[in-house]
Amino acid sequence: MAKIYPFRGIHYDINIVGDLSKVVAQPYDQINDKLRETYYARHPFHLTRIIKGRTEPDTDKDNVYSRGGDYLAEWMRDGVLKRDEKPAIYAYHQEYKVDDEIRVRKGFVALAKLEAYGEGVKAHERTLAAPKQDRFNLMVTTEANTGQIFMLYSEPERLINKALDTAIAGKEPDFLATDDFGCIHKMWRVTDKKAIREVKTHMEPMTLFIADGHHRYETAVNYMTHMKKLKKKCVKGATENFNNCMMTFVNVDEPGLTILPTHRLIYGLEDQKVKSLLNHAMEYFTIEHFPLGDNDEKAVKNVLDAMKTRQKNENLFGLYMKGDNEIKLLSLKDNHAMENLVPEMSDDWKKLDIAILHTILMDKFLGIDREKLEAKTNVEYFRDPVEPFKKARDDDHYQLVFLVNPTGVEQVKKVAANGERMPQKSTDFFPKLLSGMIMNKMMIE
Repeated sequence: MAKIYPFRGIHYDINIVGDLSKVVAQPYDQINDKLRETYYARHPFHLTRIIKGRTEPDTDKDNVYSRGGDYLAEWMRDGVLKRDEKPAIYAYHQEYKVDDEIRVRKGFVALAKLEAYGEGVKAHERTLAAPKQDRFNLMVTTEANTGQIFMLYSEPERLINKALDTAIAGKEPDFLATDDFGCIHKMWRVTDKKAIREVKTHMEPMTLFIADGHHRYETAVNYMTHMKKLKKKCVKGATENFNNCMMTFVNVDEPGLTILPTHRLIYGLEDQKVKSLLNHAMEYFTIEHFPLGDNDEKAVKNVLDAMKTRQKNENLFGLYMKGDNEIKLLSLKDNHAMENLVPEMSDDWKKLDIAILHTILMDKFLGIDREKLEAKTNVEYFRDPVEPFKKARDDDHYQLVFLVNPTGVEQVKKVAANGERMPQKSTDFFPKLLSGMIMNKMMIE
């Protein structure tokens, strides 16, 4: 059961910061050192100072987490950040372009009661200890949800979004930002009691699937447990408490939900493993050859187009091996290999392109197992398919590229419903949910 609550969100005062686009951020795990410096230079009140600040050098008492908490407290005290007066659910629309098509992804932001993974909340990705500790440290100092957890639910009748659409009809968004990918993010406060009641009622029987934010969800549960052990209490009657967490909810039955593929660039392997890959692969895959020609982008596109066309009926991968004058297209002959290698997994899991890639090609043949993936010793991930290809051609450090098709939404639901986890970077929901559009500050006594 999904227990949903309105809340008094924390947001930037546009009169102070100006354009909201200048202060919002991609999710913390998308912010590398280069992007952080871009954000720092963009605005003195940029959210990255709170969610992923610079290391300066740090001490036990003065570090990225303590400074994040200090910034949040200071900006709230000075009015840079304000708490809404009335509890609200926040309708959240994202307008974006994919394959020359304009799409709108509709969702809403609210608080939800936390629970361990089980009947009510399903996960599809494994989590790592270090990111969870990182987000826990920040939550301790900020007592806030500063980033979104992306939740999916299924409601074919679309009654929830109809109620929200009625509530915001004819109104300009309360918050508006454009991200660095040209996506337009719009958010409306919904305080109408009837609309809120409808959303809460229709959401209650829903099973939730985590699309993005597994680390943040587990951290919120860990923080709740931590606060209860300390016998901490929140302001009586406040929904903004550590038993609840801010999330964005999106209906999988609405148009506008897009998952992009994440391509793999391989490095650091023994030469013999790389050289023997093709001979091993021939046992399990049919191999076709796509010559490179003079145009790298065109060659990559030709392979991806073939993969997309045949995705419904085949498990396909593009493979570039350093020094080749072609890209190979690998098509799995049958699924018997997966049945033998991972008999404990469900048929839904065994049919995933990403599961096949990681189980047969990366783990069995190349030796890139789960430990190496977690240690990040052999794989880099890319949304752009041409970038890893060029790196592999031009830089001796890199050896192989795997091009993949996107994972389907229904596949995510089925695997999560089975209680199974996909390999890392199996899904890239686009666009990302911006941090800083709205936040939740817990009201702790």
